[in-house]
Amino acid sequence: MRRSGLTLLGVNASAIPGTAVGTARRFAGGAALLLRGIGLYVRSPGLMLLGVVPALISGTLFVAAYAALAYFVGDLAAAVTPFADDWSATARRVVRLIASLALLGLGGLLAVLTFTAVTLVIGDPFYEKISERVEERYGGASDAVEVPFWPSLRRSIVDSLRLMGLAALVGIPLFVAGFIPLVGQTVIPVIGAAVGGWLLAVELVGSTFYRRGKRLPDRRAALKADRPTALGFGVAVFVCFLIPLGAVLLMPAAVAGATLLARRSLGQPIT
Repeated sequence: MRRSGLTLLGVNASAIPGTAVGTARRFAGGAALLLRGIGLYVRSPGLMLLGVVPALISGTLFVAAYAALAYFVGDLAAAVTPFADDWSATARRVVRLIASLALLGLGGLLAVLTFTAVTLVIGDPFYEKISERVEERYGGASDAVEVPFWPSLRRSIVDSLRLMGLAALVGIPLFVAGFIPLVGQTVIPVIGAAVGGWLLAVELVGSTFYRRGKRLPDRRAALKADRPTALGFGVAVFVCFLIPLGAVLLMPAAVAGATLLARRSLGQPIT
């Protein structure tokens, strides 16, 4: 009897469809946590509106920065493609159009991630209160520890800078890959959304983990245990943040949803 290559490798081929369905279900469940965060937002408008203020401040700065990028993107595309100066006009236009799209994509990825980090730092007291209120609805945080404000803020800034540095390291190869015809305009944006979603999920659960005295490595380890759920939540937030004003209006809801994600990853009730 012939056995497939998957069987010889010790993989049950019949289990693959079920595994894919289970992964997709968990991914969708993660995205649903953002919807639940929006629901909490709607039911507590007074508190949640406070979270819009720091998002509005940082959002104004980032919109201005991205508008400047869009205005000068043609010059930047020419600067990073000097090798095309002697090409035919058509070939030069094509490669610089691709470079422009890659630059805008890289700028969008970095803007979403750095916006979240900067906004969380600016609005730390507001988002901490939102996260606490969400936890109170589901039994509170029995394992919370006393964390002084200034040391907590300092750790938050350091961890945010580490994540931003990682985003830059990942974003540069994605920018280069954006030059690959077809793949750079199809596959690479999907990879960018996945990477950006993961980093957003790790960033946004920070308050809930800090409340328990846990740091960035603890966040990563907890979310990795159910990566599809974390990715589903993070990608949903990433896509919403790409919508004009989406990041500003949905930031408090994203914090609320991230609190649910963090509690779930820590094995605590969210129903």
